[in-house]
Parts: sequence; structure tokens; C-alpha cells
Amino acid sequence: MKKIVLIEDDQDLYSLIRYNLEKEGFAVSGLQTGKGALDLCRRERPDLIILDVMLPDSSGLEICKAIRADSELAAVPVIFLTARASETDRIVGLELGANDYIVKPFFVRELIARIKVHFRGQAPISKLLKSAGLELDRARCRVHLAGQEVSLTATEFRLLEFLMSRPGVVFSREQLLDAVWGHDRAVTDRTVDVYVLRLRQKIENEGGPAFIRSVRGFGYSFNSEAPREQLQ
Repeated sequence: MKKIVLIEDDQDLYSLIRYNLEKEGFAVSGLQTGKGALDLCRRERPDLIILDVMLPDSSGLEICKAIRADSELAAVPVIFLTARASETDRIVGLELGANDYIVKPFFVRELIARIKVHFRGQAPISKLLKSAGLELDRARCRVHLAGQEVSLTATEFRLLEFLMSRPGVVFSREQLLDAVWGHDRAVTDRTVDVYVLRLRQKIENEGGPAFIRSVRGFGYSFNSEAPREQLQ
């Protein structure tokens, strides 16, 4: 299932778009303000972002620039929704990194058609990550170790999924906080250590593979020396 983030301040339009996207089988999450939009995208890691240009508290153009500057989101297609119809506005939007530019008012069917165009030819995103008996199912939000289901909290799952999908890459505590907890947070670097300890207690049996590696002075990584992840 493709995930879409929708940032649109008009309540009626937001509800209309979301209803029709979910009817088409997309998973939709969103906001009606610009505040928190970037953090939402970082948490959800969507397949596509629909972004209103004129938001009550910020500029969609600036949000798009931040998305394109983020290594985790830079390749995600962005569709602008705006009442600005001039050629100059379109050019500015596209030059800032938007993949498409739709002027209000528009037909929702046209928006859906354009979304599907962006998804054509994309390789399917792996839903299952595997490594040495550890399996993480992104679609069902479940984790199994040696065939037995492991009970994880939502935050533990996001942390494991983030590390497991990037084997061998060392992330600082600050990077993990940004990716898993977002910028608007009331937690400290110590929180990462606590959650890593909890994960280790749940997924690392004595004598089994050490899935999460500590890198002194840097942070943590998923152990790429264990059998590498298999994507299905």
C-alpha cells in the first residue's frame, strides 16, 4: 500500500482529498498546518507528498526546500496544490523541487490520475526485512524472531525498522531522535540508549546474533556482519 502525506489547510478540501485517496487504496496521514509537516514526513517516510503552497503558519515552498535537503526524503515526489496560477509561480515551485503543480480549483480525479503517473515504473517498496532469523513486516507492523512474534511498542518498531533498513550505517543519537521521535520532542539522547537496550533484550538471545551494534563515540547501527537483509 502506497503511503501519502497530505498537508492542506482547507478543512473541506483536506477531507475530500483524503476520503478519495483512501477510497483508491492509499494510506493517508496529514496535517492542516505547516508546523510539524517535516517531522510527519520523516516519521511516515511516505511514497508521495501533497503540499499546499499557502499555509496559515508557514510556506509550502520552504517546506519543500527542507524536504529536498533531507537525505531521507529528497527522492520523494512532491505535488504542490495552490491558488497561484501564474507562470512565474509554477516555475518557482518546480525549481524548488516540486514534481508537479496543480492549481486550485481542480478535479480530484485529475489529482489521483497524476499521483498514479508518479507511481508508474517505481520499484515496489519492500515490506519484509530479514536478517539471521529476525523478520520485520512493515505492512503488518509485526516482528518475528526465529518464527516467534516479538511484542514491540510503536517507537521500538520504528527504531528497529529505521536501523534494519540501513544495515551498516552508523547513526548518532541525535540522528535517531530526529528520524524516530521527530524534532518536536521532549526527550534526550539518553532515551535512545534506553530504547536500544529494550530492543536488545527482546530480539537478541544469548549466543545469538547481536543485531544492534554500538559504535563508541558515534552511536548505533544495524549489524551488517550478520546475514544481510533480504528484501521481499
